[in-house]
This record gives sequence, C-alpha cells and structure tokens, in this order.
Amino acid sequence: MSVGTGDLATDLFLGTAALFVALAVAMLYRAVDGPTMQDRVLAVNVLGTNTVVILALLAVGLGESSFLDIALIYALLNFLMSVAISKFTVERGGII
Repeated sequence: MSVGTGDLATDLFLGTAALFVALAVAMLYRAVDGPTMQDRVLAVNVLGTNTVVILALLAVGLGESSFLDIALIYALLNFLMSVAISKFTVERGGII
C-alpha cells in the first residue's frame, strides 16, 4: 500500500495523524509557557501520549508495523518520565 494511491483509509489515517501533530504543536505552548509546574508536567504527558497516537496512526496508514513497536516503547518511557517528574516535584515541595 503506497501513500500516493489515494486509498481513502490510508488518507484518513494520515490526515488524522496530521491533526494530532497540530494538536501537539498547540500543546507545546502550554509545556513552555505553563504558569505552574503541574501545567507543564501535564502538557509534557499529553505530548507523549499524542506522539504514541501519531506513531500508531502512521503504522496503520503506512503499513509499517515497526512503528507500533516504537510507539509501545515510547509509551512506557512516557509513563516512567511522568512518574519521575511527579516524584521530583513532590520532593521539592512543588505540590500546593
């Protein structure tokens, strides 16, 4: 299955992936300019989740099963990063 064939399902998956990329760029603003540390942690977590969804959509749209393996590993790393940042902010007294 090629990208340029005009298959409706492929175009739908790739278009949805592009929409998630646009949402990730919008969320990047909150990660950089978040007023509190909790906003930044949540934004980074959402960015990681969006990346996993984008990789999964690309895997289906392009027919590359290796993207699913990368998405799974990235999801595990995103979870560990969220736990580590949360633990770090609690120890520093960042929770009100």
